Amino acid sequence: MDRFVRAWVDGWVVSRGAAPPAAAPWGWTVDVGAGAGHVTRHVFGDTGEALTEATVREVAGAVTGAGVWLKAFADPAVVGPWLGPGWWIDPEPGYLMTAPLPDAPPGAAPEGYRTRTWSRGGVTRTMVAAPDGSLAARGQIAATGATAVVDQVETAPDHRRRGLGALVMRTLHRAAAEQGARTGVLGATPQGRALYESLGWRVESSLTSAKFTGAAQG
Repeated sequence: MDRFVRAWVDGWVVSRGAAPPAAAPWGWTVDVGAGAGHVTRHVFGDTGEALTEATVREVAGAVTGAGVWLKAFADPAVVGPWLGPGWWIDPEPGYLMTAPLPDAPPGAAPEGYRTRTWSRGGVTRTMVAAPDGSLAARGQIAATGATAVVDQVETAPDHRRRGLGALVMRTLHRAAAEQGARTGVLGATPQGRALYESLGWRVESSLTSAKFTGAAQG
């Protein structure tokens, strides 16, 4: 099992308030309960060439309920053909990324913007409010010992290219470092990858996201 995948699972369940992960020979099952669209997720512990077709087919083939997700750390072009009918596959690859967490000041928000950061239930959240009071950017991080998982980072379309995403990330870096974490882990979209790489993050593996819908896709 890849240690960064395990760290990602451990931090993600804290961040989302999901059930503790249940270990399996191939990885972990996490009961999420976030509505019908995200009931449970199966996360494979191996990455790249260590992830086998037989393992993915076995786990995917046992899924019969809609709203179950698979997270496999390989490219969708590789994993997709291993899944049977009824699976929706995100065509864009995600990325498992890691970075050392610098204990440095995050800096100030642009003029007129306001930043608020708070912690509750093991999760630190930060938000940036726009001059009119609307949400400009946000994100959260869950530290679980030496590692911390960054989650749900977003910048509103009207407030992009103003450094707000970087401000959110630096704020989260600092918060986790103050809690003793030294390494950050996250699952990135293609759009988020550039921001994270500009802040010192690196790609450890591609990530495929797939959801069982219960019906063959036409």
